[in-house]
Amino acid sequence: MIVSDGAEDNYANLSPAQKSQVEFVQFHPSYDYTDFVEGLRPRMNEDGSIGFELQDGIFKGFVDRARENFEIAKESRQEKAKEAFADEIIALFFENIQFEQDQFQTITGSQFTIIDVDEHYISIYIPRNPLTNRITLNMNDIRKMLISGETFDKVTSVTRFFGKKNARQEYSYDLALFQEMSKFKSKLKKNPFVDEKIKKYVFIIDEINRGEISKIFGELFFSIDPGCRGRAGEVSTQYANMHAEPEKKFYIPPNVYIIGTMNDIDRSVDSFDFAMRRRFRFIEIRARDTQFMLEHLGDKKLVKEATERMNRLNTAILAVDGLNENYQIGAAYFLKLKEKTVGFDELWRDYLEPLLQDYVRGLYDEKAMIRQLYLAYCGDENRFGSDVMENEQ
Repeated sequence: MIVSDGAEDNYANLSPAQKSQVEFVQFHPSYDYTDFVEGLRPRMNEDGSIGFELQDGIFKGFVDRARENFEIAKESRQEKAKEAFADEIIALFFENIQFEQDQFQTITGSQFTIIDVDEHYISIYIPRNPLTNRITLNMNDIRKMLISGETFDKVTSVTRFFGKKNARQEYSYDLALFQEMSKFKSKLKKNPFVDEKIKKYVFIIDEINRGEISKIFGELFFSIDPGCRGRAGEVSTQYANMHAEPEKKFYIPPNVYIIGTMNDIDRSVDSFDFAMRRRFRFIEIRARDTQFMLEHLGDKKLVKEATERMNRLNTAILAVDGLNENYQIGAAYFLKLKEKTVGFDELWRDYLEPLLQDYVRGLYDEKAMIRQLYLAYCGDENRFGSDVMENEQ
């Protein structure tokens, strides 16, 4: 509903582009900051040794996509045209070179080849460098140089452009590639770009109360607050010093919607951080609110009987001292009836009864309570599989 602006309420009916605006994760006790935000991950080096590299977690990667859309949509048409033109130049350059073969040269005569490229980085090989023959360049640095429209002819001008006092090793190679890419400007007839609208991105956290919230979110507690969205809530993440641009801070744009689901009676619910509670709106979904799901059973008679049994059982649960509506059974349990091997008797014996026994454990006369709930579930003991309870006595 959020992603499609109310046009669709079924994820399966969303377009591929809309599905990319939705992400799902499930918290559990071992889930932490490195899974969610960013952290070091092992990798195999070319020489067979093991090293570590910084990788974005699922939430940070998702927010980056949402933020890119938000920032582009907010830019002026002139800015968009410049960025689109730079992207076209970069794409055209890489389409017309041969990796590991075409040689390029810095203004000091250092020769190098490009061995790999991705969305963020350019890997180059420098055969005559005595210190290191492989370095990684930041694609975005060269992109910024192209967007600026400035003419760079010396490393000092690149250094000045990035606001640094001293030149970095990669600036010589940035300048060389900038000059090579600039040769393709004349081959583009116009500045192509497409207006982009602000899209809504939905991040769903299932079982949000099962994770250690403060450990998972870290400094993002501040950024997820609705009042601190955008640059007003930007923060430096724990691994910022390892980023290609350490000074660049992280923020969550207002087009990101975070939805958490939790069961109120889970034993781990007390671990849900009160500071996090203040940052969410809590909406209760009761068992009766889920009954529309029973339509997925298909057969009308089956839907009718499942609805009646569910209502009778939940009414009986409210009559048990020590239980309340939070313990009522939702429609998801009854969807198991879609399986050919599961009937109402199997649903009770293998799913509902074990759950209810756990609910009433420690209460007075547990067996009598279970019997009472079973009779409510059946409605008519003589008609609906009374042998299920009798076989367990």
